[in-house]
Amino acid sequence: MKKKSVAVVIISNGPGELATWVRPVVDKLNKINESQCDKNKLNFTLRLALVPCPNATGKEFTVANTWNKFELITKANSFWKLLIKPYSFASWPKKGIVIFLGGDQFWGILLAKRLGYINITYAEWISRWPQWTNQIVAMNIKVKELIPKKYKNKCQVIGDLMADIKLKSEISLKDKDKRYIALLPGSKKAKLSVGIPFFLEIADHIAKINQNTNFMIPMAPTTNKNEYLFFQSERNPIAKYYSSKIKTIKKIKDSNFDYVIETSKNTRIYLIRKHPCYEILKKCDLAITTVGANTAELAAIALPMLVVLPTQHLTMMNAWDGIFGIIGKISFINRFLTFIVKYLYFKKKRFFAWPNIKAKKMIVPERIGNIFPTDIAREVLFLLKNKNQLKIISDNLLKERGRKGASEKLAHIIFNSIKKLY
Repeated sequence: MKKKSVAVVIISNGPGELATWVRPVVDKLNKINESQCDKNKLNFTLRLALVPCPNATGKEFTVANTWNKFELITKANSFWKLLIKPYSFASWPKKGIVIFLGGDQFWGILLAKRLGYINITYAEWISRWPQWTNQIVAMNIKVKELIPKKYKNKCQVIGDLMADIKLKSEISLKDKDKRYIALLPGSKKAKLSVGIPFFLEIADHIAKINQNTNFMIPMAPTTNKNEYLFFQSERNPIAKYYSSKIKTIKKIKDSNFDYVIETSKNTRIYLIRKHPCYEILKKCDLAITTVGANTAELAAIALPMLVVLPTQHLTMMNAWDGIFGIIGKISFINRFLTFIVKYLYFKKKRFFAWPNIKAKKMIVPERIGNIFPTDIAREVLFLLKNKNQLKIISDNLLKERGRKGASEKLAHIIFNSIKKLY
């Protein structure tokens, strides 16, 4: 007699989570099932529900569809409709599991409650709704320690899904003898309005003193080269505070890079369209980055970073994540909020980089305040001369992450959960 089907619904959002969390877990789950003898094989359907995300590219549906792994994929802009009328998309088995692998953990809980399914949440840094989650799988013991005592029994530490990223060892960069620095000026327009002129000038200052350095920018999927030209021009009011400009952006034939910027001071900066591009970033000595989710991604590959936030441009805070980004969009109170944040919030010396927030200590340097490109360039040059300092940062980042093998452990947990539903 054929076993009744169970629905396995994965919640996810951006391109990074799809590539490094979702696909490895799905592949492992299918492999485990295929390895069983016929009578032990499970009958389940895989479905992917994309959820709203400010860092999404809009191409997640197309990318996931090419994998041919899912019976059903729902787009992020259809998530609310999925919650309200799930049967308008497909028929749903009576039993199933909703697995959170990206986005807001609450989306997974909502969908599980709506479908009457159990819920499994992968908690990378914190489990936000343990009282409503059936099972929590955590990146490391620190995540479990943050869960209230009465819910700790729901949690199992499985390791770091990001640690299972398979980097292509054959990646080789030109000018092997040169030092490589990654520049991450941001993805949202408000961040780019500050980041482009500020980071261009940092690169020019470094290149002037150390000509043995190459720069690269992994372009966010939501940006394009025309935006880089716009934000360094006079049409961007912040650009007037900085002297560095883009002379040309040219398409190049290279296995790793897509374009090259040449600044007015003849500094070359390579642009990468591929996303994610961890194997290329891993070759860098250091990253200079804005605050945001990118600090968590850099931490995942243990790339030493210098995090910068020039507060002289704090009125552009509507690019921030979280509550400051929401209230910062209200223009008539933006200046007042800027004053409050600058003179109250910063004085409490809170951390802004994700690795520091979660470690509750400074493991990557943050430079927040009335800072200038020359200040950052000086510190970068110091770090490049002190390899031991870079190694300490990298080692500390590794300590905050979890162990390898998480994708296989999670796949086994899902497999065993399906068996229990029969």
